[in-house]
Amino acid sequence: MDFNFSIYTTSLTLEILDIPPSHIFPTFVIGTLTYCAILVFNMTIILTIAFNRKLHKPMYILLFNMPVNDIMGSTAFFPQLVSSIISQNRFISYSSCFFQAFVAHLYGAGSFLILTAMAYDRYIAICCPLKYNSLMTPNNLLKIILTMWTIDFTVVGLLLALSYHKEICSTKIVDMFCNNPSLVKLICGDTRLNNYYGLFTIASFNGLLLLVVIFTYVQILMNVMIKRQSEAKSKAIQTCGTHLIVFLFYEFCVVCVLLAHRFEAASPNLRRATGASMMIFPPIVNPLVYGLKIKEIRQSITLFLYRKISSQKQNDKIRIKSRKHVSVS
Repeated sequence: MDFNFSIYTTSLTLEILDIPPSHIFPTFVIGTLTYCAILVFNMTIILTIAFNRKLHKPMYILLFNMPVNDIMGSTAFFPQLVSSIISQNRFISYSSCFFQAFVAHLYGAGSFLILTAMAYDRYIAICCPLKYNSLMTPNNLLKIILTMWTIDFTVVGLLLALSYHKEICSTKIVDMFCNNPSLVKLICGDTRLNNYYGLFTIASFNGLLLLVVIFTYVQILMNVMIKRQSEAKSKAIQTCGTHLIVFLFYEFCVVCVLLAHRFEAASPNLRRATGASMMIFPPIVNPLVYGLKIKEIRQSITLFLYRKISSQKQNDKIRIKSRKHVSVS
């Protein structure tokens, strides 16, 4: 490394996007529409759960955290990306880059924690139905949610704190967006502590949560198999299968990104694809999988839209009648 740069340097440079000039505007439009769709889908789930008292149950309150987390993650990724696409400017200030990395990691860790809490809720509901109301009380539910977000902020905060205010020897971020591995690569000095803590966090945090999710779903499947209720079996397999696929998708992306940053021989395209996939697809798919596929939420959304349409038609009829009355008089 040839020069030492202060962390207060004016800007860092993100990895170039390699978009042909003729594709810049279409890509900007697609990115903007994708972000808007994510906001609409997830806000629909948030408002549906918030304003429908029938959905104020542990399962849906835990689910409420998912769209909140997805909006946080997509907001960390899309605004900066689409603005840099249209401006063809890949510069970002160190403080903005650090904040983007912090929010992006909050989103990633939060996704694992929320999915694990939801798996625990389904485990209690299916395997211990008689104890469900005593275990998932409002007080215990609040403790689960507070613990979930406290762990999220603590783990990610410590991870990023190890890279903060360190002298840097480069201004090039080797990724499409800012994240901890890219920030660590900027540091001049010894980064072994960063690497050890990062590996320990991934191994213990992801490994423990994966074990919890697998254990709960094995217990659920064994429970429904023993009961031999075809309807319950089908519903449990569908719920567990979808949930597990989403969880394993996150795990796959994390492992691929980790390997791509650890090994120089790894393809940069693999790093780009897996990193971007984790920021783009779950916020789009989650509200469809966990929202619209759940009967109670789907019915609430349908009823809300029906009432809005009926109300609009009624208002239109009133306006037409009032106009006719005015014209006759």
